[in-house]
Amino acid sequence: MANQSIAGVKPMKGHSIGVALVAILSCNAAAAELSLPEPSIFSFSGYGTIGLAHSSEHKADFVANDLQYRGAGHSRNWSPDVDSRIGAQVSAQFTPQTSAVVQVTSEQRYDGTYAPAVEWANIKYAATPDFSVRAGRIVLPNFLVSDYRKVGFANVWVRPPVEVYGLVPLTNSDGIDISWRKRFGEVSNTVQLSYGNSSAKIPNDDTASGEVSGKHGIGIFDTIEYGAATLHLSYFQADLTIGPYRPLADGFRNFGSEGNALADKYDTNNKPFSFIGIGGMYDPGKWFVAGEWGIIDTNSVYGKRAAWYTSGGYRVDKFTPYVSYARTSVRSQTSDPGLTLSSYPANARPTAAALNYSLNSVLQGAPVQETISVGVRWDLARNTALKIQYDHSNIINGSPGTLVNVQPGFVTGGTFNVVSITVDFLF
Repeated sequence: MANQSIAGVKPMKGHSIGVALVAILSCNAAAAELSLPEPSIFSFSGYGTIGLAHSSEHKADFVANDLQYRGAGHSRNWSPDVDSRIGAQVSAQFTPQTSAVVQVTSEQRYDGTYAPAVEWANIKYAATPDFSVRAGRIVLPNFLVSDYRKVGFANVWVRPPVEVYGLVPLTNSDGIDISWRKRFGEVSNTVQLSYGNSSAKIPNDDTASGEVSGKHGIGIFDTIEYGAATLHLSYFQADLTIGPYRPLADGFRNFGSEGNALADKYDTNNKPFSFIGIGGMYDPGKWFVAGEWGIIDTNSVYGKRAAWYTSGGYRVDKFTPYVSYARTSVRSQTSDPGLTLSSYPANARPTAAALNYSLNSVLQGAPVQETISVGVRWDLARNTALKIQYDHSNIINGSPGTLVNVQPGFVTGGTFNVVSITVDFLF
């Protein structure tokens, strides 16, 4: 560790350490220099959530995102897997302009384990306080609270609304980003540009194709701040591949020109993906309101989807009761006649019918759901908060909603309720 000479240091008034050093130097005239260690360039911090969630729907699982292996409902009556996680972050300040950060998070993964995964790992060069460049693994700021969506203590809710935050399954990018901030009086405007590649494993698929990936991702993000108000705008595009759906397109290609046309329309291999989002929050301290809207277009069987939410709460001493409403819908077709069975030989029709059935199952599986949430946050101790949240979800148009791991006997449509209890902490 570097040392700093203090031979010429003047003692601070009332500072006993400085006085002692001067005394030592006075008594040892032969000492040309006395050194003390500098503060470490490294710093450490962490966060965590201990949670339990219960769903009233026992023929499917409620999860916080589609990449979780299991959740509350069918897999477990009360599940700790939906929200529980722990994260640790090491930051380094090498020079006034150069810094680095590594953040590792342990939470339920695609295979049901809690193996740690790297969420952040980048180095930053700040040419000025308002202009910087980062390279490495960077969280994609698609949403209003993307940077701290996994830090439960930083959010009022138990979790950000799944209807909106489930639109984009990829949360980080391996590449570079540039950030530039400009102030206009009391208004601060920060523009971020990013480029990189992303990938994530799909639950219940251990094959090489069981992955969702985004290549050549380009993002443009703008955050405007004025007093207690924040406005966030996002645009992100990438070449998206959803591995598990690719065999469906391959199957259609065995059926001539009609099959090729369907495969080209619904294939999920390197298809143009786009996301547009807008979010805002006003939080003067005593109360808050927030809302976001987003839309994705996958140009594939995954379809075009939109979602939004609005939320508000009021702080009373250490308690913050809040309420939210969220909705997700499909903007593309949810059925397709598929292959014309009569056009093919009798021995090929069962395969063609199976492909048509699989195609429509995927199209109809797009979530159409609305959720009303009420909850309360209690800041029971320094850096510790207890939250209780109740969600009532209405599944619309016969879809499975945001539920996963659907079992035989599940009835599409209807309603389900989720009760969540979490303890969030920082360390």
